[in-house]
Amino acid sequence: MSKVEDFLTAEEEQEVVNAIREAELNTSGEIRVHIEKSAGSLAPYDRAIEVFYQLKMNNTKLGNGVIIYVAVEDKAFAIYGDKGIDEMVPDNFWNSTKDIIAGHFKHGKFKQGLAEGILMAGEQLKKHFPWQTDDINELPDNISKGH
Repeated sequence: MSKVEDFLTAEEEQEVVNAIREAELNTSGEIRVHIEKSAGSLAPYDRAIEVFYQLKMNNTKLGNGVIIYVAVEDKAFAIYGDKGIDEMVPDNFWNSTKDIIAGHFKHGKFKQGLAEGILMAGEQLKKHFPWQTDDINELPDNISKGH
């Protein structure tokens, strides 16, 4: 088994997916988590952007997709928000969310860090992109994984 599969147990993965669903309940925004072995030669933030586009997260109608990217062996992660959400959140939002996640990660509480970061992003998405009666879930809620 690779470190990617060991990063979260099946139960923890389900709890993260549940956090995504909860965060998306009151917003038209979309949140995804992507876990892979390494960012390779790229900085984690740059790899997060690359994965964001590979997962077609830029196809949301309002540009309100958010990815939390984790490179397990690199012990690194990044958060990237599409243009629509990035223009709306306070300047320090991404850094404060990253600090919350990092605090949990330092203690090996990966599920807790991801869930809390997801819910924080969901609050901002709800504030700026409230759920509308015609909203559809534009992207899958599952955790995507790379090699």
